Amino acid sequence: MAGFEVTVVGRNIDRGARAVERINATAPTHPARFIGADLASLDAVRRLADRVAADGPLTVLVNNVGAMFADRQNSVDGIEASLAVNHLSPYLLTELLLPTMQSGAPSRIVNVTSGAVRAAKRSFDTAEPPGGYYGFHWYGRAKLANLIYTPELARRLDGTGISAFAADPGGAATDMTNGTMRDPKIVSPGLRLLWPLVRRKFARSTSGPASVAAKPSIFAATDPSLADQNGAVIGPEARQIAPFRPATDPRTAAAVRRLTQRLAPLTRA
Repeated sequence: MAGFEVTVVGRNIDRGARAVERINATAPTHPARFIGADLASLDAVRRLADRVAADGPLTVLVNNVGAMFADRQNSVDGIEASLAVNHLSPYLLTELLLPTMQSGAPSRIVNVTSGAVRAAKRSFDTAEPPGGYYGFHWYGRAKLANLIYTPELARRLDGTGISAFAADPGGAATDMTNGTMRDPKIVSPGLRLLWPLVRRKFARSTSGPASVAAKPSIFAATDPSLADQNGAVIGPEARQIAPFRPATDPRTAAAVRRLTQRLAPLTRA
């Protein structure tokens, strides 16, 4: 056990309480706690940052948020929900907590990515990509934006005592993968023609337990071998892997940065 005091964040109070119970059942050094927050709201993210910062130095921040939608939805801020939840909220929370993490240095930020980035439209000039809404591809686009943000953040934090990593969990059987990913509407029409094959691939890649999928995040957050590194990507086998090449394109990164700063300003308007 690493000896951390764990704070679980989520919008579902009952599920959060169960998660805390499971953690505390292992007799951790410090009891875990739950904070309710709807990460689809940027104001809620700001309130969450204020609450966490008020508790003092922060050593590890794991942005494990993930949401995919079969039908197009907007967040409470009027932003397409996949982008808002999967990228803008972890970006904003991270940026607002940097002073708190500086106080807790050496500290680490872990952004949980997804293999869905390979199916993403790489268009970030506007909040929504051109073409129809397909949940899997739009989820992948939001995760790609967050993956692109990670090495840029790592470079900016170099020498501060804060490290930033991306962790790819592979896949796991969760409410999202057992629900939304069974709907053919989440993929483009071309892939729907191959839906039996696509669905079987989804089923195989998301059949493992969540405890196994968590290993890359835990490795990125705690492993001593990463003490002198920054910006690495940790793959499903909990080993460092090469970054997804499109995530390193400087023009795409610049477009993500402009869009992110416009939609999720660090200060309230």
